[in-house]
Amino acid sequence: MHWNHPSRFTRILTGLLALALALPVLFAADPVVNILETGSSLLYPLFNLWVPVYRRQHSNVRITTQSTGSGTGISQSIAGLAQIGASDAYLSNAMEKMHSNMLNIPLAISMQMVNYNLPGLNYRHLKLSGPVLAGIYTGSIRYWNDARIRSLNPGVKLPHHVIIPVHRTDGSGDTFIFTQYLSFSTPSWANQTSYGTSVSWPAVSGGLGAEGNPGMVTAIKDNPYAIAYIGTSFENAIRRDRMGIALLKNRAGNFLLPSARTADAAAAVMVPKTPRDERISLIFAPGRMSYPIINYEYAIVNRQQGSAQTAAALRQLFGWAISRSGGNAPSFMRRVHFVPLPAPVVKLSQAQIAEIQ
Repeated sequence: MHWNHPSRFTRILTGLLALALALPVLFAADPVVNILETGSSLLYPLFNLWVPVYRRQHSNVRITTQSTGSGTGISQSIAGLAQIGASDAYLSNAMEKMHSNMLNIPLAISMQMVNYNLPGLNYRHLKLSGPVLAGIYTGSIRYWNDARIRSLNPGVKLPHHVIIPVHRTDGSGDTFIFTQYLSFSTPSWANQTSYGTSVSWPAVSGGLGAEGNPGMVTAIKDNPYAIAYIGTSFENAIRRDRMGIALLKNRAGNFLLPSARTADAAAAVMVPKTPRDERISLIFAPGRMSYPIINYEYAIVNRQQGSAQTAAALRQLFGWAISRSGGNAPSFMRRVHFVPLPAPVVKLSQAQIAEIQ
């Protein structure tokens, strides 16, 4: 080859040099960020819907999900063993004081059902109240045809059969919100047992313990005459197994099923009361159409992450998760029977997400 035109040579050489300099950029992959999410079995199905979709957009972010119960999610996040502690429960005042570096970030609004396996009556939505459920879980109401249950369900032929109450054995946000409903509606329960992710359950003959929402679903399926509290992300399983779903008595005295409409009604009352740190109970909200057990689903996260890359990945993930065009889209929410965060809560969550460094 003859280089009769030095300027052409210069241009080719310059181009080759530019390509050589660009190659490392072209072939350098973004650093891989590993994120461990562990905790709430109620949030677990939603994270498992999110992760494949999110990974397609962010291939360098590897998210591992674990259903271990809210109590474990909180403790592992605080200990730095997990980046995301998924929880149906916010940190208590005492815990927040001890661990002031932890954030409580709502990602969505969930509901909880009360379900039962009552042969021949699972197609009926039995009416139940906080005081009646407290009676069942203390053992003062032993039979399905107890006068207190019959008075709520006139005309229903209830069997004279022992009730089998099922409770969670793991540290559970579902236990937290269920026992809040009992505490807020039944003073005797509040005084004797109160609420928490773990409580000292009254000893009830024949009562059963189960781990996680999947364990609760299996327990009532396998035990006729059982009753349990289960998150709505497992409603499809409940309907598949043809278990009963109760109408729960709300603060206004109305009996309601969990639905987007009744959850929105309760949220409309409680959202304006949400503080900046977003630690608040939404249970037993006032309002004629307010379903009594709705809840923020939280990511418990340390403000100070181990690296700038992890912090940036978490900010991006959570920003996507709470967006109506991302993780809060109806296509996700409907599949787990959650409702999206209202706009004012999105702003509060965005402010907390921005604190992750």
